[in-house]
Amino acid sequence: MSIEQENTKARIDIPVKNIKIEKPNPVEQYKPRDQIYVRKVTGFFQQLRQKMNFFFLALFALLPWLTYNGNQAILLDIANQRFTLWGLTLWPQDLTLLAWLFILSAFLLFFVTTFLGRVWCGYLCPQTVWTFIFIWFEEKIEGSANQRKKLDAQKMDFNKFWRKALKHFCWLMFALLTSLTFVGYFAPVEHVFLDFFTFNSSFAMAAVIWFFAFCTYGNAGWMREIMCLHMCPYARFQSAMFDKDTLTVSYDYKRGENRGARSRKQDHKAMGLGDCIDCNLCVQVCPTGIDIRNGLQYECINCGACVDACDGVMERMKYPKGLIRYTTEHELEGKKVHLIRSKLIGYAVVLIIMSSMLVWEISNRVPVSLDIIRDRTELAKENFNGEIENVYTLKILNKSQTDNTYRLSVKGLENYTWHGDQEVMVKASSVYTLPMSISVDPYELKGYMTDIEFIIELVSDEDEVSLTHESRFFNKR
Repeated sequence: MSIEQENTKARIDIPVKNIKIEKPNPVEQYKPRDQIYVRKVTGFFQQLRQKMNFFFLALFALLPWLTYNGNQAILLDIANQRFTLWGLTLWPQDLTLLAWLFILSAFLLFFVTTFLGRVWCGYLCPQTVWTFIFIWFEEKIEGSANQRKKLDAQKMDFNKFWRKALKHFCWLMFALLTSLTFVGYFAPVEHVFLDFFTFNSSFAMAAVIWFFAFCTYGNAGWMREIMCLHMCPYARFQSAMFDKDTLTVSYDYKRGENRGARSRKQDHKAMGLGDCIDCNLCVQVCPTGIDIRNGLQYECINCGACVDACDGVMERMKYPKGLIRYTTEHELEGKKVHLIRSKLIGYAVVLIIMSSMLVWEISNRVPVSLDIIRDRTELAKENFNGEIENVYTLKILNKSQTDNTYRLSVKGLENYTWHGDQEVMVKASSVYTLPMSISVDPYELKGYMTDIEFIIELVSDEDEVSLTHESRFFNKR
């Protein structure tokens, strides 16, 4: 028998089946987020958060209504390119101050994040503040977390309809008030409210108000944790500022495991259990719906809700508090904690330097600006007296909030004649345009071009304000 025949006999017939692979429906692959029903919790950190939220919310609502010297104290008038901050008026020429302020804010955020983690998100972020306010409306109208869950599961009836309608109405009204107040920082707040409620607002103003109102309604009412998890850039780069000595909300794994249910009278140590009774309250009170027992997660906003919930359970079980607490990775590992460290000192030094430079910039800011525009038709001309004359347009910007009188002069020319006003009164926070010219005997000029300086001085017995601006005086060829 040949080798080929032997191989043929040795073959085993394997039945072939046609397997049909069903591709899943693309729509079914997407799983919408589960609704998070945040459970109410009380405790030290929640009281602290509520008081801070109330303080800054009141500050946000009241600041546009404050006045200073008869004007709105804070007005960021973008239309007129003028920013008023109490006694300080900033113009586009003062954008360096704004740059210093942004740099200072960035390093302050770095410093706080390195030291206390993501506390900005948990205690001060407007998204968090407004989300908790909207949740408060939910609790008052629809009930507790379990009641809200049952209400959403049941069919639409009159009870469900009026509760949902009232909740969304309250959300919209609060969002509208928020939007009106916010727009009041960029336009006179009295006119914003009066024109809106009397239907006298312009189309652009009304569109802006409703746009911000619906943004607030959508962000705090519907999107909530989506903003924190997927849209906020701070959640993505915060870990770059963390180290093993950063205070964050953490679960003490060594103390808590093994977790499991037990009665208060049982000796859980003898049962081989840790202090965690696996009640899941830390998950139920979390506004982003995470389980802090899984370790540090970028979704955690450091609000401390799980800390208060766990401390309450530990107190009822007569266990030591702090199973979930603000702590550091080094402390959880039993190592020495370094609260004062090189990175923190570096941020603090930069903060001090930046703050000093900002204060120096503000204190040395001259409250007047002078722009010089030459006549564009001809650089120089000869007038009827035989003198060489140059024509200028001076734009005097009074950056202060008081009406001031200024005196103008020129340095660099001998025996010149000033044609126009040399003393002008400029109203507060306004620009004065002064057309003028200077004429000189041609024998006083040494060349085709002479460097000169315009000098503007404040006419006052109290303040000595002086500013110079370079320019050129041209001779005829």
